[in-house]
Amino acid sequence: MTVTVRFAPSPTGRIHIGNARTALFNWLFALNNKGRFIQRFDDTDSTRSKQEFADAILYDLHWLGIFPDATEYQSRRFEIYDAAVERLKAAGVLYACYETPEELDLRRKVRRTRGLPPVYGREALALTTEQVAEYQADGRRPHWRFLLPNFSSDPLQPERTEIHWDDLVRGEETVDLASLSDPVLVREDGTYLYTLPSVVDDIEMGVSHVIRGDDHVTNTGVQIALFKALGAEPPVFGHHNLLTTVSGEGLSKRTGALSIESLREDGIEPMAVASLAVLVGTSENVAAAHDLTELAGHFDPAATSKSASKFDPAELFVLNRVLLHRMPFDEARDRLMVLGISGEHAEPFWLAVRGNLDRLADAVAWWRVLREGPQEKPQFSDDDRDFLHQALDLLPEEPWNGTVWKDWTGKIREATGRKGKALFMPLRLALTGRPSGPELADLLPLMGREETLARRP
Repeated sequence: MTVTVRFAPSPTGRIHIGNARTALFNWLFALNNKGRFIQRFDDTDSTRSKQEFADAILYDLHWLGIFPDATEYQSRRFEIYDAAVERLKAAGVLYACYETPEELDLRRKVRRTRGLPPVYGREALALTTEQVAEYQADGRRPHWRFLLPNFSSDPLQPERTEIHWDDLVRGEETVDLASLSDPVLVREDGTYLYTLPSVVDDIEMGVSHVIRGDDHVTNTGVQIALFKALGAEPPVFGHHNLLTTVSGEGLSKRTGALSIESLREDGIEPMAVASLAVLVGTSENVAAAHDLTELAGHFDPAATSKSASKFDPAELFVLNRVLLHRMPFDEARDRLMVLGISGEHAEPFWLAVRGNLDRLADAVAWWRVLREGPQEKPQFSDDDRDFLHQALDLLPEEPWNGTVWKDWTGKIREATGRKGKALFMPLRLALTGRPSGPELADLLPLMGREETLARRP
């Protein structure tokens, strides 16, 4: 059997870090099992689903390093769902209901006052032919519910019916179908809710493993029953914990909180996002992986906590710095060229500054320092100014090699008696305008003698 997973968001907004976590869990699981990854858009809600969001989601996935083996749209598969509906009707497990939302709300309130769970009581099953005709004459159109198999002989007398599965993340799980309402599969206007298309597509596409957030645990009991009603073997399920903001708020595509787009625009490296999204809330130490293949070696669904985990963007910058500090020039070259950093000095420049970057784009500021000098004129005391004039008079003639900084500062030390911070800080401020930064031993050869002398205060 080929392991087949799917990532199935609704294209109603940009995906956030929580959505990316689900996508990455599925991708890494497929990677570890030499399986297939299907990108499926649950776009049956035509009023909210937009192609621009589907395109944006694919762009975000590609940026993270996820390249689906297939891309499917539920809006193009209605004939398949229609056929499944007819099968369920013929089997007597899909029934018409005519209640209005107001009537259903009133019934729930009545059940609560009686100390009963606020689940649907299947009143529609007791409707007479005359009552149905009356509803239809009034212009009511039915919605259709799936009859859960939680009774022995009389569906109006539900009894405890446990659905069990061995969850990839949570271990043994149980849902009691008697505690649930029969789910609505088809709306009054004939459009489909999430449940039916999801199950039908999982069957049709050969999905072997469904990995998603633990807010779907209850849905799984219903879906397993629906798989069986359609004559299919349910896939293996895994429900990972959800991510929240640092303040504990849930994430939403509508609010844009921690969207992949915003993280990318903030200069975060894709592997910083992927590493934290996958490893936070697991028993694995959070560390920056070089690529998804390396990250897959640290991925184990069973190592995921059952409690929600807080996603702290500050941790992204820690990982970002690690990735940049060890990024070889060949990986940075094209991106640096876009920023205007190229030529024979580009590689030694990158190797010199990468250890001081929070974002790759920060390299531009150091390139300007190298080419144009300090952006703001540093201020010096009279003693430091005299020291710098004396130091620059001792600057070696070219050609320079890798020891020019050591040779120069050695001469300065002998001539002035200065050492340590008293020697190095005025030089750093004069040459870069900053009190800290890359090693001057690496930057000085890139400046050249003429540019260095031009920085005389």
